[in-house]
Amino acid sequence: MAAPITPDAPAAIPRPLFTQQWLDLTFIHWAVAPDVVAAHMPRGTVPDTHGGLTHVGLVAFRMHEVGFLGLPGVPYFGSFPETNVRLYSRDAQGRRGVVFRSMDASRLVPVMAGRLGLRLPYVWSRMELRTEGDTVRYTSSRRRPGPRGAFSRITVRPGARIAEPTPLEHHLTARWGMHNAFPGGARYLSNDHPRWPLFRAELVTCEENLIAAAGIATPEGAPVSVLYSPGVPVRFGRPSRTS
Repeated sequence: MAAPITPDAPAAIPRPLFTQQWLDLTFIHWAVAPDVVAAHMPRGTVPDTHGGLTHVGLVAFRMHEVGFLGLPGVPYFGSFPETNVRLYSRDAQGRRGVVFRSMDASRLVPVMAGRLGLRLPYVWSRMELRTEGDTVRYTSSRRRPGPRGAFSRITVRPGARIAEPTPLEHHLTARWGMHNAFPGGARYLSNDHPRWPLFRAELVTCEENLIAAAGIATPEGAPVSVLYSPGVPVRFGRPSRTS
């Protein structure tokens, strides 16, 4: 049975494995049939659905001051733009999470640490996040590992604050963990953070091939959801088995 979707973290993490801040986020989502992404789920997980459909997310933001084991966040190596391609998962215990298919980041040291330490699909990219008037612009151009030529150019115009997110908006953003493949089976890393401050956003431009580079057929049609958030501080727990 799937865990309920709650706008607040179901449990606090008193002694986090690592901490960070996610700032200036844009969430772009397309709805797809579950069988489109089922092959990309780690063993022991299945696509999580809303109204019979699952979602492909393109999430651009600024990572800020990643810290480990209660130590202060690192100001340079721990702060960088990032853009993720992510899917939505559920395990045998009913825990809902995200599955990252790619994680473009502009700092080589965190890319190597994420790939080696947590087996996350980080890739090293040239990236920029810039506020221009009433818009926020994110760009990325992949370096390595490839495929070379993978890129994204996203511009959004944040709008009104959302007083009460819809069930779909909660489903896409209130994710209190991630599933990731490890030898011997998937692991779940829980997180906690304050309730998201969410804003409606206009998608001004979205040119990208990161979704295709992640092995997923590019979704057809307009996104079903475009949201912006100024961000939250985040705490991650230690990995646990999915079954």
